[in-house]
Amino acid sequence: MIPPYHPQHLSILHHFQIPSLTLRNQLLVLLRADKSVMASSGFQADVRALQKVLAARHLIYQHQHNKQMSCPAMAQLLSNTLYYKRFFPYYAFNVLGGLDSEGKGCVFTYDAVGSYERLGYSAQGSGSTLITPFLDNQLKSPSPLLLPAKDAVTPLSESEAIDLVKTCFASATERDIYTGDKLEILVLNASGIRREYMELRKD
Repeated sequence: MIPPYHPQHLSILHHFQIPSLTLRNQLLVLLRADKSVMASSGFQADVRALQKVLAARHLIYQHQHNKQMSCPAMAQLLSNTLYYKRFFPYYAFNVLGGLDSEGKGCVFTYDAVGSYERLGYSAQGSGSTLITPFLDNQLKSPSPLLLPAKDAVTPLSESEAIDLVKTCFASATERDIYTGDKLEILVLNASGIRREYMELRKD
């Protein structure tokens, strides 16, 4: 028999803390199209809801145009989707990466209400405050206030870029308790997508 609900029970429920570590193999990177991938941080229920909406709209696009959506088009779709919910936003912070129509790499970073910017690199999540300054230093990012605007990325080979990502996450894992377990790296180029994995601290 279920006891009757009383309003005072609500205050009692807030004092119990449910462990945040529920599983160790949750993928945070989602393939959105052949030439674009999206990584999300934030509230996982909102992240999953956002991913379902994007998957449905991408499927509609494929049926209407008989082709995959390009990465810049996916970036605009994601921005519109987030902005549409701006009064009750998805608590999700996204990074979208891929190849544009010229075959060049592109990275788009977002806030929760759809404002986005194309950058040479970006980081989101609890470890972003540790990773971003390191990337700024290693990639020698110029000030965005300089005119004329300069390229914000130091050219790297594929192996150098992978090593840099591994170094970033290995360092962030030592200092951020929410970053850890395993690193999944997606290498996207003209020949397709390749995955690499690296074990991180599991405490």
